[in-house]
Amino acid sequence: MILDERLRWMGFWMLDKTKGGKIREYYDQIRYAWKEGSSVEETEKRIQDLISHAVKTTDFYKDYPEDISLKDLPVVNKDTFRQQYDCFVSSTYKDATDNRVMCTSGSTGTPLRMIQNRDKIRHNTAGGIFLGAAAGYYIGMKEAFIRVWVNNVKKSKFQLIQENMIMMDSSRMDEQALAEMFHTIEKKKVKCLVGYSSALGELSDYIRRSGRDCSNCSVRAIIPISETMPEPVRRTLEKQFGCPVRAWYSNEENGIMGLQNEKDEGYRIDTETYYYEILKMDSDEPAEPGELGRIVITDLFNYAFPILRYDNGDTAVAVRKEKNGRFKLYLSELYGRRSDLIYDCKGNAVTPYIITNNLWDIEGVKQYRFIQEDVKDYTIWLNGDPAKMDQEEILGRIRPYLGDEARIKVEIVDEIPVLASGKRKYIENRCEKYQDHKGICG
Repeated sequence: MILDERLRWMGFWMLDKTKGGKIREYYDQIRYAWKEGSSVEETEKRIQDLISHAVKTTDFYKDYPEDISLKDLPVVNKDTFRQQYDCFVSSTYKDATDNRVMCTSGSTGTPLRMIQNRDKIRHNTAGGIFLGAAAGYYIGMKEAFIRVWVNNVKKSKFQLIQENMIMMDSSRMDEQALAEMFHTIEKKKVKCLVGYSSALGELSDYIRRSGRDCSNCSVRAIIPISETMPEPVRRTLEKQFGCPVRAWYSNEENGIMGLQNEKDEGYRIDTETYYYEILKMDSDEPAEPGELGRIVITDLFNYAFPILRYDNGDTAVAVRKEKNGRFKLYLSELYGRRSDLIYDCKGNAVTPYIITNNLWDIEGVKQYRFIQEDVKDYTIWLNGDPAKMDQEEILGRIRPYLGDEARIKVEIVDEIPVLASGKRKYIENRCEKYQDHKGICG
């Protein structure tokens, strides 16, 4: 870290100390648990304390006994929160002046407002700082954040100076915009790139096509967010910039919950702050070891809006490692939203990686979207140079995963539309049979 960055890092902790040092306390707890694991006993106590608080202060849980087990509470989702919003707000924190309201983008549904109390905010900050540092990003580093900067998330000039950040808008990703983006990264000596996976992927593709030399760049860490990044794109970015690429697992309503492993595509979860259950796709029973299931989150520190057994719409295979009364949780497979899951002709769930990993390097393809229309009907939208695309190769790569009966239609389009949030959807399931598997996603 250069002097300016080191001063920013030290200055942050000095300021926290003058306010009681709570963020540092939580940071140290998360760092210790990351190394040694979280206490099973302490986690169970935190869950029970949160349940007791929810029963005493919210209308939604008021009819449950305070000592009820977590597994006996109902599983909720965003639709539950939207329809009964006021019932989840704690009477103790309802009018607290130091609350914060977080809003989901609403990219796949109606936006959701989520209240967070002061202690939850401190935990979010501590977790973000630790998981950033674990990925190679430290407070004070020059950071470029690539996303669509709508009004409710835009930062003021003072905030940008304070955070040493550059806002990069991904709403335009044509050749000129990508060239300007690369020039800024190089000229401003950006140390960390944070952004939508699809935007970072398009930047990587621009570097490859244009033959740009990254040796003069100062990037030391790249953190993709919001969308699945194909492993080949991740490894290409690592080679281009000569630094690690490790995604955060996060959402607006909870915060940064985990970090991608360095050597594989799995994730490690911050078990000091969040308790995860993996439930079966079609029931609220626990998934078997190694079985793909629904992620259900209990946020241990949001007392203003207690989040107990929240099905956030994502799917994963989890591995829990327990030793000496402490545990660690890994998501060996994380597939994101259930709406990103596709199914083969026999109805078996297929990882979206078979699409993203097989289409990323097809010559002539600039953008794509894979759509499941029906049980055996699929469509691939391709944007790029049709003369260079080898459609037979594309079908030959994908068909084995779907089955011989798969009917795959290829359509050449002028543009793949982005969502309102600026994210670009690679996978879409429109098959009515599988709509019930999607859940309510934000």
